[in-house]
Amino acid sequence: MKMFEIIDKPLSLDDVAARVTRPDCGGIALFSGTVRGETATGDGVRGTDFLVYEAYAEMAERKLAEIGDEIQARWPKVKAVSIIHRIGRCEVGEPSVVIAVATPHRHDGCFEACQYAIERLKAVVPIWKQENWADGQVWVEGPRQPELDVSSGGEG
Repeated sequence: MKMFEIIDKPLSLDDVAARVTRPDCGGIALFSGTVRGETATGDGVRGTDFLVYEAYAEMAERKLAEIGDEIQARWPKVKAVSIIHRIGRCEVGEPSVVIAVATPHRHDGCFEACQYAIERLKAVVPIWKQENWADGQVWVEGPRQPELDVSSGGEG
């Protein structure tokens, strides 16, 4: 079972949690990025009909695995990380990304690691999103950030 994957079918939170379940871990945190029915724009809020995601899958999976390595370097008690992102059409209410982190105890960094993973994913992984409305569509560039220096814990 792959821990870092780009797939073109609906995501299951149970499936991603199962990828990190281990007998030595009592804490599993999940983050699900779910398609919202509205999008904030410079002109206000628009109703979103659906999203379409595209990715350079081979590179994206490598970058997701690098994020997993960064997490384990920052939070040494993290025992397992899985990041699964969907491509293709995603309807309102469906998850487009699911992140799972397993640690021996809840206070060993599992919540922080999930947040770190989604921020890094948006910054460095080659995945593109198209927002679709009743009257049009637009490709959205995500919030790119500089590479983080994980050895010192700050931005590099």
